[in-house]
Amino acid sequence: MSGSSAPAPLEKLLVCTDGSPESRGAVAAALDLARSTGCKVYVLEVLTFIPGYELHSPDLLPPPALDLEVQAAQEAAVKERLEALKAEAAAQGVELEPRLRSSTAAYDGILEEADALNPDWIVMGRHGFTGLARLLMGSVTARVIGHSPVNVLVVPQEAALAFQRVMVASDDSPYSDAAFREALGIAKRMGSTLIGVSAAASEGEIKTAGEVVARMAAEASRQGLTLETMVLRGKPYEAIVIAAQAKSADLIVVGSHGRTGLSRLLMGSVAERVIGQAPCPVLVVKKK
Repeated sequence: MSGSSAPAPLEKLLVCTDGSPESRGAVAAALDLARSTGCKVYVLEVLTFIPGYELHSPDLLPPPALDLEVQAAQEAAVKERLEALKAEAAAQGVELEPRLRSSTAAYDGILEEADALNPDWIVMGRHGFTGLARLLMGSVTARVIGHSPVNVLVVPQEAALAFQRVMVASDDSPYSDAAFREALGIAKRMGSTLIGVSAAASEGEIKTAGEVVARMAAEASRQGLTLETMVLRGKPYEAIVIAAQAKSADLIVVGSHGRTGLSRLLMGSVAERVIGQAPCPVLVVKKK
């Protein structure tokens, strides 16, 4: 478990919206963060289109002139929504800049904007609970997390963002090490109570999980922080979600396996399953 100084304070957030009620949680979380940290918020909506579709299915589309009218109407509606968010943010003393992109896929537009803007975090909404068997496979959120160069905060609908009790999960990999460093920085900046957990899927893994949380506690102590530790039993994602509920965690911090190719998603990963089930926002930390 390597040590590190606290990450730099947040300066730029890229919050993604699609105009749905589900994305309101992401916007609210970004505004809360901006009020507490003084960072600037960029709000993005991506208009998707299918290039060349009219050439393959001419009978299914209206005439080109009407296409342009529809596109213009869509753009106008998006700009109106974004301007309303800008006014809402200004009323709360937050600087917010609207961004609009057109792309063949929403996640491509988000990643293009992230590359151009280089935000500290991307903030996205989650469309409700997904159920025990349902994952985020193929979703916009999963694809953004899989390819994003920066940390991604996923906020469930109606979930408030707070930092009183922050839970960080570790399997002692370089990815979870990055998550732990980020959690330490958050605790320092926000005065959070920090809870460190590691899951043992079998009896034979209990000793290793105990060693992981002991190293986490030692590093936190070295940096002047107190870390409550828990060794969890069972499937990691289930154990983490149950522990977060039992400890009333406001935020869960987990590591990501990062970019592994254009077709890579988070399918079946602990991070994805935690995102799909967590009652609170989840911060997925990218390994630098």
